[in-house]
Amino acid sequence: MLTNVCLKGTEELYATPILQQTAFWSEVKTSLGVNTLAINFTAQRSDLFPKLVDQSYIQSDLLVVLQQIDRNHCVAYVPYGPEIEPTDEFQGMFLEELSESLRSVLPINCILIRYDLCWESYWAREKDHFDENGIWKGEPESHSQELRFNFNTHNWNFKKAYSNILPANTIYLDLTRDSETLLGRMKPKTRYNIRLAHRKGITVRSMGMEGMDIWYELYKETATRNHLLLNDIKYFRAVLDARADNTSSPADVSLLIAEYNGKPLAAMFLVITGNRGSYLYGASSSEHRNLMATYALQWEAILKSQQVGCTEYDMFGISPSPDPEHPLYGLYKFKSGFGGDIYHSLGCWDYPLDNKKYTLFRASELHSQGYHLS
Repeated sequence: MLTNVCLKGTEELYATPILQQTAFWSEVKTSLGVNTLAINFTAQRSDLFPKLVDQSYIQSDLLVVLQQIDRNHCVAYVPYGPEIEPTDEFQGMFLEELSESLRSVLPINCILIRYDLCWESYWAREKDHFDENGIWKGEPESHSQELRFNFNTHNWNFKKAYSNILPANTIYLDLTRDSETLLGRMKPKTRYNIRLAHRKGITVRSMGMEGMDIWYELYKETATRNHLLLNDIKYFRAVLDARADNTSSPADVSLLIAEYNGKPLAAMFLVITGNRGSYLYGASSSEHRNLMATYALQWEAILKSQQVGCTEYDMFGISPSPDPEHPLYGLYKFKSGFGGDIYHSLGCWDYPLDNKKYTLFRASELHSQGYHLS
């Protein structure tokens, strides 16, 4: 099924709308002291999409992030990759063959490959996984997921990870519509709040590294308010400072700040990759929340993405359903108001390369916060 599996320079990673599979993301990780690999592979179309009679080959690649978990062992993490999404019944088989092929190019001390798949969940396309109101009921328990995912594999080796790292649920907006149509598809309250913010004098400007201190103060306030783990400022500096302009898969990053009379009220990172704009990180002040700065900020990011030629916008991360008990419920309420289509992906799947050491690693994740593989 697969041929020509080999390492290449990360600057050669192919153009893709998936931020976490770009040369740009490799630059971000490298600047933070994390090792990355770019791996090329070739697959025959008819092996991935059996209904096709096309016998041609697809050349693709993936970015792998190598995360040390102790002095002697590492994990290969594939964020939102691979991009190729085979027909459902061939996904496990394809990923199994890819995993076995990767053994030869990964470090000998690598104990597993963790795929953070952006492939659409099987259960998001089946009517019996939605309630009478059209709300998704989610995936079945892990054992049932593993039975289905391992279908057609030789070794039945894939394990559903205990938790996902990147968001498995998001909302995509279709930016091929004009701005009035986009506004018309929003919930009335969201549309009203955008217009209210403009009437109240909220303005949005784009900043570079000079806006980092503004961002971080808002971010710290947001993290404290929502009881979130606080990331170091160096992480955000790396995202804003990274450059991959001379590569095949660059990205354009903007730090957008929403202000009222010069006072920052909200901020976000907008990243443009290929035809996609992505809302990556956001923060807001507890003051003047009645001015709806976050709505003006998000609308500006949508328009900015559209102006540079993007055809879709990724809201990046919501709860899987409108469950008030879910920690991301607030993001669901806010982001779903902008219209768009909810998308549920398969999330994180593990392929052990050393079963004994993987069992120990999995136990450590279950009984602690585990290792943050981002």
